[in-house]
Amino acid sequence: MTDAAQTPTPEQIAAAQATRAGFVALIGEPNAGKSTLLNRMVGAKVSIVTHKVQTTRTRIRGVAMEGAAQIVFVDTPGIFRTKRRLDRAMVKAAWGGATDADVIVFLIEAHRGLTEGAQSIVDRMRDELPKDRPVALAINKIDRVKADVLLAMAEKLNEAYPFVKTFMISAEKGYGVQDLRSWLAGQIPAGPWFYPEDQIADLPMRMIAAEITREKLTLRLHEELPYQLTVETEAWQDKKDGSTRIDQIVYVGRDGHKGIVLGNKGETIKAIGQSARAEISEFLDRTVHLFLQVKVRPNWENEPERYSEMGLEYKDGDA
Repeated sequence: MTDAAQTPTPEQIAAAQATRAGFVALIGEPNAGKSTLLNRMVGAKVSIVTHKVQTTRTRIRGVAMEGAAQIVFVDTPGIFRTKRRLDRAMVKAAWGGATDADVIVFLIEAHRGLTEGAQSIVDRMRDELPKDRPVALAINKIDRVKADVLLAMAEKLNEAYPFVKTFMISAEKGYGVQDLRSWLAGQIPAGPWFYPEDQIADLPMRMIAAEITREKLTLRLHEELPYQLTVETEAWQDKKDGSTRIDQIVYVGRDGHKGIVLGNKGETIKAIGQSARAEISEFLDRTVHLFLQVKVRPNWENEPERYSEMGLEYKDGDA
């Protein structure tokens, strides 16, 4: 091939300059609506959404197209006061996602306002984020608060931090989300796309399947147990008939927890498996055969392998 053939044409150069691509980090307290906003932006479910806090454990990347712009959203774990090694790893991942991003969206719940936890995040943003990093404020769940309260809250928050833009949204109902996405598309750098146009998530399918099952466990089980279990995809087999067999392990910390997950005569795990299988099948657009095992690993939260599976950093001496 000649050098002339390798040289980009003016049309190719113009096309590359016309596209934009960048990373947007969604940060905030647990349960502020980050996962719901990510799924709304992407147009598909790529992150766990439950009423329970601290359900997102990894920096899940969802990919959204807005015209010629490709916006890669990083749905970080909620930022909160840490007690356990896993908590510290989650919060470290959240701040890592924020400092690496081109644009940051700080999400806050309208009906809760500037809580102590939200204020601590604002203080840390002021100390740790580069001064030239654009940070937008998104006040979520605006349907729960009257307009005058929202305006006063926005004014107070902008006094607390120099946000470049403020958006009033409802991630669940879609209010204001398109305005936010359009603005973000204009903020990210010019350049080629990172992913194919039809790709909606930067997560291995094995991990997405495990996250779906963990969501069903979280929704089904009582208050404390979901934070003391994890799900791993042990085997994945695409079969000749077009279906997929997925084998997963649910790790719990105690024998008593195993009984709760299994339920009477295995009814609980059976129902969870049916619900997870249906959603994984819909996500993959194929028939899925899902097989779940429940195993007791008393110290799984301190095993480096479990952290690697979740995409988190395991730090020695941080028990």
